Amino acid sequence: MLRVHSSQFPVLRKTILDRLSIATDRGLRIRARFSLGTENWQVRTAFLRLACVLAALVGFAPAQQIDFAVGGSTLWSTKPLTASQAFLPPAEKGGTYAGASLQYLTEKRLGINVEGAFRAKQGLYNGYQYFRPALYDVNAVYAHRMAPKIRADFMAGVGGETLLFYQQTNCNYGGGCRTYVNDTHFLVHAGVGVRYYVWKTFFVRPEAHYYYIPNNFEFHSDHVLRIGASIGHTFGSK
Repeated sequence: MLRVHSSQFPVLRKTILDRLSIATDRGLRIRARFSLGTENWQVRTAFLRLACVLAALVGFAPAQQIDFAVGGSTLWSTKPLTASQAFLPPAEKGGTYAGASLQYLTEKRLGINVEGAFRAKQGLYNGYQYFRPALYDVNAVYAHRMAPKIRADFMAGVGGETLLFYQQTNCNYGGGCRTYVNDTHFLVHAGVGVRYYVWKTFFVRPEAHYYYIPNNFEFHSDHVLRIGASIGHTFGSK
């Protein structure tokens, strides 16, 4: 078995963080709009590589930590207040979203967070077309110690929103219904979560996330909130 001496930690950490920087740079190369073909798979691959690098850090940085969590949430956004148009984009809200997050923190409580959430069940867009959104992002994060069992996570970063559209159902608009196709938008994200350690290194975390999605034309607003809670586990120091 390969043994790693304590004197090698600085070199190993620099090598791993360099790789982490490269993976993060790849994950941030998300265009404002692009197809769901090769480019979209490249983005997903970059996120996967980043997650693998984060997980590998646990073995080399005993004074640092990894937080992994899964949870549920829902979306809220404003809806149209006028009926002057025959067709109005709906509000992007409601539904149950399943999600997961992976977070790496240094001994200074600074780090990187990778997270994503998708609608667990298809929604019905304006009553005539099924759809499913997915939100994902990479963030810089700061963890503040509030009490022995309580930590607050403050994060901000960038990511993407992928909209999957499916077959149409009944169209009740006299002028016909516009058919949407799969699309992806760039987004800016800010979020906060409060971890409470209920037992040893296991925690629950209520959380809130804000997304600014430029040119989110399929829906009424470019501003979206996601509110929910997660359960997770901390590996390493807390």
